[in-house]
Amino acid sequence: MPEVGSVALLMSLLFTIYSIIAYIVGLIKKNKKLLKSAQNGVFTNAILTTVASISLLYALITSDFSIKYVAHYTNQALPLFYKISAFWAGNSGSLLLWFWVLSIYAAIIALSKKPEGAKMRPYASLIIMIIGLFFAALLNFEANPFTELGFVPQDGQGLNPMLQNVGMVIHPVTLYLGYVGFTVPFAFAMAALFLKKSGATWIKLTRKWTLISWLFLSIGIISGGQWAYVELGWGGYWAWDPVENASLLPWLTSTAFLHSVMIQERKGMLKVWNVLLIIITFVLTLFGTFLTRSGVLSSVHAFGESKVGLYFLIFMGVVLAGALNLFAINRKTLESENEFESILSKESSFLFNNLLLVGAAFATFWGTIYPIISEAIRGVKVTVGPPFYNQVNVPIGILLVILTGICPLIAWRKSSFKNLKKNFMIPFVLSLISALGFYVIFNIRSLYPLLATTSCFFVLITIFLEFYRGVKARMKMTDEGVMTSLVRLISRNRRRYGGYIVHLAVIIMVIGITGSSAYQKEMEVTVNKGEVIEYHDYNITYNGLKINEDPNKTTVYADLDVRRNGKSYTTLRPAKQYFKTSEEPVTEVDFKSSIKEDLYLILAGWTDSGQKAIFKVIINPLIGWLFFGVNILIIGTLIAVWPDKRQRSIELLKEMHRDG
Repeated sequence: MPEVGSVALLMSLLFTIYSIIAYIVGLIKKNKKLLKSAQNGVFTNAILTTVASISLLYALITSDFSIKYVAHYTNQALPLFYKISAFWAGNSGSLLLWFWVLSIYAAIIALSKKPEGAKMRPYASLIIMIIGLFFAALLNFEANPFTELGFVPQDGQGLNPMLQNVGMVIHPVTLYLGYVGFTVPFAFAMAALFLKKSGATWIKLTRKWTLISWLFLSIGIISGGQWAYVELGWGGYWAWDPVENASLLPWLTSTAFLHSVMIQERKGMLKVWNVLLIIITFVLTLFGTFLTRSGVLSSVHAFGESKVGLYFLIFMGVVLAGALNLFAINRKTLESENEFESILSKESSFLFNNLLLVGAAFATFWGTIYPIISEAIRGVKVTVGPPFYNQVNVPIGILLVILTGICPLIAWRKSSFKNLKKNFMIPFVLSLISALGFYVIFNIRSLYPLLATTSCFFVLITIFLEFYRGVKARMKMTDEGVMTSLVRLISRNRRRYGGYIVHLAVIIMVIGITGSSAYQKEMEVTVNKGEVIEYHDYNITYNGLKINEDPNKTTVYADLDVRRNGKSYTTLRPAKQYFKTSEEPVTEVDFKSSIKEDLYLILAGWTDSGQKAIFKVIINPLIGWLFFGVNILIIGTLIAVWPDKRQRSIELLKEMHRDG
């Protein structure tokens, strides 16, 4: 089977090179047969990468330890579920996953039969295949997952215990689907520049790709935070780790891009801004991959030092230089069709929103690379900690929340006093009242938490009013019931109301972040068997330690009965797991979630054969809102991305006419 995978990768490299040459020659000579042959090469490449990927999966599942990658990341006792996830646990496997996804995306683009964008598609496919060539070369010459050991060991080294978690199955895959997905709008943007098509056709053609990629990236970030919360055993979900930051950076810039393209579609403005944003977003996806593979920064998420990191750095520089050069050559074709007329307008509010998002991205980027710069200049690696990121990004985040409520409701071109009064008077007054309530009733006295909760309440009111006004108007015109009007309102205005639902999801998550960050409580306590831990509303009885064994590990867990406000609440079993392939124990936390808070327990240690145990008890207010919010985010994005054929056809016809 390793021979099949190796041959498939080699053939994939050859077909990638062929497709690139065929596209170039076909475009120069305008040879349709050659362009068709190039498309077939792209499709063949997708098949070959699929064969290579299936070969690696088969080797992992069947424990073919003659392959170095399989021997390094699996063993006989590893459950099947984690043997499959070992596919992306290491450097070469994760690169194959990236190339596999990219090849499938390239085939979908190349084989599309839709007439719109027909001129751009070959150029975009060419760019995607050039990017694919980099990964194909890496997999064949530097990080081949089918490299053989030369002997067959009796067992493998096994998967890192921290990766044996459901979160590490979801997190990398969704993250890569997001990362790779941004290749498509980047490729179409470069194609539009090369063809000097300054309109919004490339944006409309890639809108679905951008939204889905953004959604996958969002899921990847949140699932990564959830993994950290349940697996790392420190009570949090985000530590401003360099690799965490690297995933956040393209999310920030792509969020800015998603908002600013609406201005170009509607007003023919911000063309330069949009091209630069998609270039930066794509390069930042490469930057994140560089960080995980270079070893230049220490991170629990990184693969460690590797030559692949250097190649990514070089490739990232080449892509950035090439894209910016193409942008500079065609800069004059990106002139705006309209000008900003007022600071109090939808256009201006979206621009402010973008500036804040890019500002947050720059601050986070600077904090991430500063240790590298300091080491290069002074010889000392200065670590930038959470206080820096929080000091900069918390106020920016609050302003972004406020703009989330303002942007959808403010008028285009120039907002009148009447418009402002109609849309914002009720939310503003109710927000002031809520601020007083948060301060007096809920005892929220710190400035940032008070501003954050008040801002969230402001946005919730604006979203509710938008739905209320829409449903009310529809009921008046159609005599439909409330639920029927609501469903049809959303289905016939999917992009608009899907966006509102996404905003609602973001606000729910911000509430979770605010509560868990500002009001987390924790204590460490040593108790004897049978003793009760009293902490706030909870009485936790320690019943002793128990042991559970399976072929993969031995688990020592504490048995604890929990009562809340005097009533039986739950049983928790925090544990230490001793894997047969690892010398260090792994902390396995246990917690109980409610809409109000999480009770989170960590077994820190024990003495006297378990008669006495040490626990860390943490109360995380509202943290469940963060992880619940991503479900609303998925629903809202899917509604927004669901095609509306009538509107789409009208918009594309207009844009194609504009582009000639």
